[in-house]
Amino acid sequence: MNLKGALFALTAFGIFATHDVVIKFLGGLYSPFQIIFFSTLFSFPLVTFMLMRDETHGNLRPVHPWWTALRTVCATITAMSAFYAFSVLPLAQTYAILFASPLLITLLSIPVLGERVGVRRGAAVIVGLVGVMVVLRPGSVPLSPGHLAAMTAAVCSALASIIVRKIGSEERTVVLMLYPMAANFIVMGSLLAFNYHPMPIEHLGGIGIISLFGFVAGLLLIGAYRRAQAAIVAPMQYSQIIWATIYGTLIFGETIDLPTLIGAGIIILSGIYIVFRESSVGVSDNQPVLQTRSRAYTAASFRISPLLRRWKTRS
Repeated sequence: MNLKGALFALTAFGIFATHDVVIKFLGGLYSPFQIIFFSTLFSFPLVTFMLMRDETHGNLRPVHPWWTALRTVCATITAMSAFYAFSVLPLAQTYAILFASPLLITLLSIPVLGERVGVRRGAAVIVGLVGVMVVLRPGSVPLSPGHLAAMTAAVCSALASIIVRKIGSEERTVVLMLYPMAANFIVMGSLLAFNYHPMPIEHLGGIGIISLFGFVAGLLLIGAYRRAQAAIVAPMQYSQIIWATIYGTLIFGETIDLPTLIGAGIIILSGIYIVFRESSVGVSDNQPVLQTRSRAYTAASFRISPLLRRWKTRS
């Protein structure tokens, strides 16, 4: 079963990487606001039909309104930042920075979840953040808005994930999933009024592909976590760096430089070590990284963690 789950995860992240290629292509022509607005619009029917199966009783008012509001703000900022970063940075470099999110989740679990992080995981976080500095090379190359956007996306996605871990057991799945999507739709629609460019049918089709790929990859990731242990599935996200290198070279003529390669390797090894430590018996009760099962920076898709939690409870 673990092998089947790993294959599901690899397929899901391959589709996610292809999804990001379409974002990068359209991002060279349109603002992130416009791409997110229409991709969210196209995603609403898919996610709504899925949520119609939600059998839990209640209304759409959150149990924890302030935490829900903060998570919604973080999700909206993550969407804008990640989409912009994919548009202007090389794919591999964007992924390398976004891969710092598990490290930040480990740090944020201390004040938000009351998690105790030992010396080994703490050292892994520090080493991983050094890897981020290797990728960014401050002082040797100027930091662009794209680099700042990628770092912002990593921080905000980590905070949003930690908030889900804090309130997810008490909030309805429909609340956790629809509030960020509704916020993206409203905020991006408002900003779009100042920066709209007409789109030909083929570009609208590209946005439809973003929505569909995000949805399908999310379903595959759910299947992966239902067939394999989280410690097997979670590291599969790093396979996206392979796709990024292939797509970047073949489609966009990008080359991955040595500092990015070294920094990405450091970040990935640190993240895998944290997953290994969390999966070790007696190391952690909260397991914030292992339990963060969504791809947080996919704006128009859905977060799978609430669904997995609900199905686990029902079973």
